[in-house]
Amino acid sequence: MKSTTIKVLIGFLIGAVSVGGFAVANTPSVPVVKACMDNKSKALFVSTNGSCAKGRTAIDIGATGANVKSIAQLVSPSVVSLEVNSLAGGGTGSGSIIRTTSSISYIVTNNHVIEGAATGGTIDVELNNGDVLVGTIVGRDSEYDLAVVSVKKGNLPVITQGDSSAVAIGDAVVAFGSPLGLSGTVTSGIISALNRPVTTGSTSITSYIDAIQTDAAINPGNSGGPLVDSQGRIVGVNSAIASLGTGSTVGNIGLGFSIPFNQAKRIINEIIETGKSTKPIFGVSFDSTFTGTGAKIGALTAGKGAEKAGIPVGSIVKTIDGYKINDAVSAIVRIRSKVPGDKVTVVVELVGGTLKTFIVTLDSAPSL
Repeated sequence: MKSTTIKVLIGFLIGAVSVGGFAVANTPSVPVVKACMDNKSKALFVSTNGSCAKGRTAIDIGATGANVKSIAQLVSPSVVSLEVNSLAGGGTGSGSIIRTTSSISYIVTNNHVIEGAATGGTIDVELNNGDVLVGTIVGRDSEYDLAVVSVKKGNLPVITQGDSSAVAIGDAVVAFGSPLGLSGTVTSGIISALNRPVTTGSTSITSYIDAIQTDAAINPGNSGGPLVDSQGRIVGVNSAIASLGTGSTVGNIGLGFSIPFNQAKRIINEIIETGKSTKPIFGVSFDSTFTGTGAKIGALTAGKGAEKAGIPVGSIVKTIDGYKINDAVSAIVRIRSKVPGDKVTVVVELVGGTLKTFIVTLDSAPSL
């Protein structure tokens, strides 16, 4: 599988005006199935005859595509807008309510959205109903571009969690967020590609994303908002776009990138439970001067997975779990898509030119 590493722009903190309601980019009519949405929990239930019990609202869900109007009604209550003010400046972003208790709710967003407030500043969280709450950073992970913010208000509607490993190219998806400060915006499209090695810049460190690519319109301010499937389940966290312009000219050209939710979920849960997160490590340093195809190992970390497996210095990583490795970035992205403790199958080209397969157990290290 050939993939191209993409360096994308993440200037998503530009804020403009704020309006209520939501804008919907409609898709053509598609077959639908009848479902009932619980008015309190927002959970979905199958309707056998098109009617719903008391306390539930009838909605249509696309059977082969996305019924955007129904999905907007289902998902919008769990999407928030974030306004950050700090000495470094201000900006806006988006987020999803991922967990709630009787007194506190947790919101997932991008690290680059809120990192300006990490060393002094404020975060205002605007709910779908217009209420504005004070946000507090629970924890953040620069290397995965993820963060969790809490608000002191419980029993808020939580977004339904999906399975990003089950999505396929061509599947219908819907993106939610606050592009240019226009809160409650909804756009639709398809999954254009999977497993895109994407790096995004940050004021602190480079983030490596094993990205879902979508043509659903994503613009500055959409960062941190959810990408959902045709049943309204979150499958990605919108993080970046490729753009032909810079600064104020950055805008959607149909190339948006989201962090797969299965990958994000582990980070989110670790942050909520401990305030910190971890990453899997291969135990090597790659040779940055290497210009060939693959990732050349410049050094091994003593006692870690690659050394334990017997991979020699100077060998070139060609594939990881069957994925072709074009360069060091694609190797890092492939490793970061795993979980500490996972075993990966690595094919390397030895110094003499022969190929050899190694099984490497990934170690764990704190994320930054």
